Amino acid sequence: MADSEYIRRLRTAYLDLMRDSLTGRLNEDPPLASSNAGEYKAGYREQGWDWPSKAPSMIGTLRMQNVRSECERVIAENVPGDFVETGVWRGGAAIMMRAVLAAYGVTDRRVFAADSFAGFPAQSEADSNFTVGGVPDFAVSLDEVKAYFARYGLLDEQVVFLKGLFGDTLPGAPIERIAVLRLDGDLYESTRDGLVLYSKLSPGGALIADDYFLFDGQRRAIDEFRDARGIADPIMRIDHFGGYWIKR
Repeated sequence: MADSEYIRRLRTAYLDLMRDSLTGRLNEDPPLASSNAGEYKAGYREQGWDWPSKAPSMIGTLRMQNVRSECERVIAENVPGDFVETGVWRGGAAIMMRAVLAAYGVTDRRVFAADSFAGFPAQSEADSNFTVGGVPDFAVSLDEVKAYFARYGLLDEQVVFLKGLFGDTLPGAPIERIAVLRLDGDLYESTRDGLVLYSKLSPGGALIADDYFLFDGQRRAIDEFRDARGIADPIMRIDHFGGYWIKR
């Protein structure tokens, strides 16, 4: 077997393992009681319909695969820029971003993980169907998130944490260009504040909206933004919740 093929297989195996570990599918991590999902169900974990007890991501394997695939795509297509996630919970999707950089030996891109690290901010009237803002399990400290990165051997200088409300941290964030921008703040205001980074998204880059097809607030913020700027790039569905488009 040629070295390149061997390396490709190792990379694929590593990222497959990361996907399944980060979402709790690997060890069938049971859901948190607050997710009201009962016992572990493979279909639930695929779609992200439950919240794992210990694994660092609740987005499910389909959305996690999307994070991986888009990060791999922009590397293959030489789309310039860093990887950014706004709203990280325990850090799972951002850990996958860093894992892709590690798998491809990329040292000139960074992962930015932005969060309050204290739970959700206040909701607006636009967030009419958002009902989990007060769930204590959603408040994960920065130290806890760093510990998850370290557990996977991925806590280093290529990971930058932006602690605080997006409206305070993102406008002045030290980011020049973005290749993958993932919005997972759920709420109208949080999504709108995250979209301030869209001007830095490179052509060919991906905008991922974690809950576009679920939460009214996120969908409204994105639709208003796209309409105001005449963005016609099609939104592709990932699973029951998420969607993304590629900036042209």
